[in-house]
Amino acid sequence: WAAPWTDPRVLQCDVSEDDQIGRVYDTIAQQWGKLDFVTHSIAYAPRAALEGKLLDTARHDFLLAHDISVYSFIAITRGAVPLMTDGGSVLTLTYLGSERAVPGYNVMGVCKAALEACVRYLAAELGERNIRVNALSPGPIKTLAARGIPGFSRMLEIVKERAPMKRSTAAEEVGKAAVFLLSDLASAITGEILYVDCGYHIM
Repeated sequence: WAAPWTDPRVLQCDVSEDDQIGRVYDTIAQQWGKLDFVTHSIAYAPRAALEGKLLDTARHDFLLAHDISVYSFIAITRGAVPLMTDGGSVLTLTYLGSERAVPGYNVMGVCKAALEACVRYLAAELGERNIRVNALSPGPIKTLAARGIPGFSRMLEIVKERAPMKRSTAAEEVGKAAVFLLSDLASAITGEILYVDCGYHIM
């Protein structure tokens, strides 16, 4: 995905390892000296935690899902703050399953609820540094991660039936909303969850 960029810098980072996160930011500091924004777009839950019932979620699966999907947002933001010397913007991705029980989403819905709480708390803590923290909540989109959600194809059909715009969200539309929140065009917006779902969440 980095191929079209001019002189891209692709760095490996396992977000469950603080040392790897630290090395990424050390490399950024050495090459550029500062950072304007960070996008956190990662989530994971073992398949067993997405299938069946939330009640049956194993402790290890629950903790792993929260480590990768939620705590990593805090860890990545913490590493970015010292490099945001002129302020900055931090963005993560969530989903409506954070506030509604979506069949097949299970433990990931619980993770997204925690992630959204982190957005608010981090926004409150970092505002005086002129660092904004927000989240995008897109509708279901065909991605590699989405393939792991049971009944995903049916979710897409339901959105097309019920959303006011009678269609699902395109990946490009999420990208445009991200550019807005990361840019100075959104200079007074922080702690927000912006829905990019063709209006499905209001129905």
